[in-house]
Amino acid sequence: MSQLRIEKSHPLCQLQDAGRFGVRHLGITQGGAADWVSMGWANSLLGNVPGAAVIEITLGGFELYAQGDCHLALAGADLQATVDGAALLPWRSFNLRRGQRLVFNAPAEGVRAYLAAPGGFVGAQASGSVATVARDGLGGLHGNGAALATGDVLSCAAPAGPGREIAVARIPDLSLRQPLDLVLGAQVADFSGQSLFDAFNAEWTVDSRADRMGVRLLGPALMYKGAGLVSEGIPLGGVQVPPDGQPIVLGNDRQTIGGYPRLGALTPLACARLAQASPGQRLRLRAVLAETARAGHLEVMRSLGNAG
Repeated sequence: MSQLRIEKSHPLCQLQDAGRFGVRHLGITQGGAADWVSMGWANSLLGNVPGAAVIEITLGGFELYAQGDCHLALAGADLQATVDGAALLPWRSFNLRRGQRLVFNAPAEGVRAYLAAPGGFVGAQASGSVATVARDGLGGLHGNGAALATGDVLSCAAPAGPGREIAVARIPDLSLRQPLDLVLGAQVADFSGQSLFDAFNAEWTVDSRADRMGVRLLGPALMYKGAGLVSEGIPLGGVQVPPDGQPIVLGNDRQTIGGYPRLGALTPLACARLAQASPGQRLRLRAVLAETARAGHLEVMRSLGNAG
């Protein structure tokens, strides 16, 4: 095993994996990689299972020093990464030699990059996952929910490997050019007709109030006309509509229950794309059947088995 020493970091650089499941009834949230598709491609380049632990690097500002030779893979956002000053593009595996520095700078496309190591990075597991959730104090390198910090040391498999790239035609589209798919929810009929028209025909703007817990969308106010609700479980991508009518898309670190009415839920694929959005970007929503969403999800999962 070789080691990577963190030379520079911030609270949005974390160990993540597929997240925690089967524990929401205990009030423990899912966590896990916000862009699970990019995480899966990074792992696939190294022959890992799609949900192996990776480093989720948000907005750059992250630097690693190789204390030994490492074979790594990078996918997701282009954070203008460099190895000893030479540009390193995402969607490929590469060798980092002892003494080299891997630096992530400002975003050029997307906001979250995923760095994978053979077999996945090692962290402290809780409920079967190393996913970092600061609010719950779970996961991460030390098991306390803390982000990766300057001075932390990560282990990775030492042997160098052949470089691999994802074919250009198979690189996921991280943009918001295409609408985000949404499966309608149980309360959709209790929104006004005008609100339903606006929801799927107006443009929405990603608000600055966006994090791993949720992303607020700014646009026409959606009007809920139904009765008050009892709090219920919230899925990934659930689109809650609070009294101000501005929807909130709930992410990996969401609360486990909520009482606001829901328009529905973004598909997992749409959630991955939204995770790469910056404040101020515009998007549209598109209603899809659950069967359509499931078929698209399974297609991506199959593709992660072959990154060539």
